[in-house]
Amino acid sequence: MDLSLGEIIGSVLPGMATGLGGLALLLIRGRPTTRLLDVLTGLTAGIMLSASVFSLLLPALDRGSILGVTTGFLVGAGFLAVLDATVPHIHARFAERGREENPRDPARHRAILLLLALTIHNVPEGMAVGLAFAAGGVELGLPTAIAIGAQNIPEGFAAAAPLLSAGMPKRRAIGFAFATGAVEPPAALLAAVAAGIAGAMLVGGLAFAAGAMIYVVVDELIPEAHGNGNERYATLALIGGFVVMLVLDNALG
Repeated sequence: MDLSLGEIIGSVLPGMATGLGGLALLLIRGRPTTRLLDVLTGLTAGIMLSASVFSLLLPALDRGSILGVTTGFLVGAGFLAVLDATVPHIHARFAERGREENPRDPARHRAILLLLALTIHNVPEGMAVGLAFAAGGVELGLPTAIAIGAQNIPEGFAAAAPLLSAGMPKRRAIGFAFATGAVEPPAALLAAVAAGIAGAMLVGGLAFAAGAMIYVVVDELIPEAHGNGNERYATLALIGGFVVMLVLDNALG
């Protein structure tokens, strides 16, 4: 598959948007509030849910059978569940049962574990962008890339901000935000090329990315946003993010 310059740029930019969220830390004095972080996490969850449905599942259903889409969806969710259970990692703002952070671990070790968690999170997002370009060209790929990029900005902010509370300097926290998005461009480009070579994989790939993204939302983002007493604000932000993506997809699709 020959990717155009626009498709390559569209596949790369969403991953870089995570770093923009980290740069937003420079505009805030002191530490961001927990409520702000929960709202941003809820917004991210809403955009991801909407993108999973309108940019991935619906195009997959238009191109394939319900059996193929369902299979791809379940495999994607199952793949993330296996990674989540087997790859050592921690989360920035909440502790999964059995994966509590050890305060005695060196800061570098904790940073690596957090980076692994965010890598698990971001790979399906990159795949989603690449597969959307492969499935529908710019018409489908552009709104998907914008949606993923838009949710990566608050995601990068929400990922980097807790590092400040742990005593990490702002520059290092911002660099960490950029690093978390670095996995998305290669995932996007590889998915687009693979789908172009094997067109039969496209439907399953779209559904796979949707299943993986929804697993991340339900297993990670919603518990994170609802774990600090700001459930109502986070839920309203999730609904707002979902609507923003719905409008964006309708306007650009």
